Amino acid sequence: MSTATTTPDTTTPPPAAAPRPTRRPVRPARIVLHVFLAAVAVVWLFPILWAVLASLRSYEYTAANGYTSLGGWTFDNYVQAWRVGDFGQHFLNSAYITVPAVLLVLFLASCVAFVIARFSWKLNLVLLGVFTAANLLPPQALLIPLFRMFTRVPLPEFMSDSELLYDSYWGLILVNVAFQLGFCVFVLSNYMKALPRELYEAAMVDGAGIWRQFWRVTMPLCRPALAALATLEVTWIYNEFFWATVLMRTGDKFPVTSSLNNLRGEFFTDNNLVSAGSVLVAIPTLVVFFLLQKQFVRGLTLGANKG
Repeated sequence: MSTATTTPDTTTPPPAAAPRPTRRPVRPARIVLHVFLAAVAVVWLFPILWAVLASLRSYEYTAANGYTSLGGWTFDNYVQAWRVGDFGQHFLNSAYITVPAVLLVLFLASCVAFVIARFSWKLNLVLLGVFTAANLLPPQALLIPLFRMFTRVPLPEFMSDSELLYDSYWGLILVNVAFQLGFCVFVLSNYMKALPRELYEAAMVDGAGIWRQFWRVTMPLCRPALAALATLEVTWIYNEFFWATVLMRTGDKFPVTSSLNNLRGEFFTDNNLVSAGSVLVAIPTLVVFFLLQKQFVRGLTLGANKG
């Protein structure tokens, strides 16, 4: 009687098919939210897009066919706006005011915020309140006392071509620094308080003094916050025109925002020309935003995931 030998089945079974990912149903509330955000974005961008559209059209065509028509494309509005508004000189004036003011605001605010966040003094809250109190007062309330002070305080000859703070770039720089310092101190102090204290303890073990702790440890970690504040401060100080009209009288020293007023006629205003001038004025702030966009977004989202 012969016995049949059976060979074991060495073939491997086919792998089981991976389960298909289940698609989550789209909630109606999410669709409504996206539609709402898209509508808000369109409403927000519509004035800008309309200004760009109007700046590329001739006044003769829009006067004959209306502003809702399409046609009459030209770049002459930009050429004429640059020439009539004297944008070249006024752009330099705005740079003379904005760049030093922003650098001074960020440096002084960083110093004050470091003291408030690093040292536990009893007067820390009072010191922070003093710096933020300037933001609670409307600038118009300080118009008369500041005007009287600026017309009496002299300036050294090497600082300006003006004898007084009045009608000088330094006057506008100091005013902008004073009014913007409180907000920057508030933001930077809250950010610096979130930095781990172990970093400073390690720096002290390595022999770092207060200045090295500030410059080598704190400032590199504050780059996102500083970039976000720099973007905001450039926009605010660059677009500021109230104090320029009050504390200056020489037309050649006015910032670039005054160039738009030069485009208005006494009896007639070409809105297409003014739109071209507005686009020219907005270009520097857009350039600054796109250059610091990554750091700006990081600065706005800092602390979003911290409990």
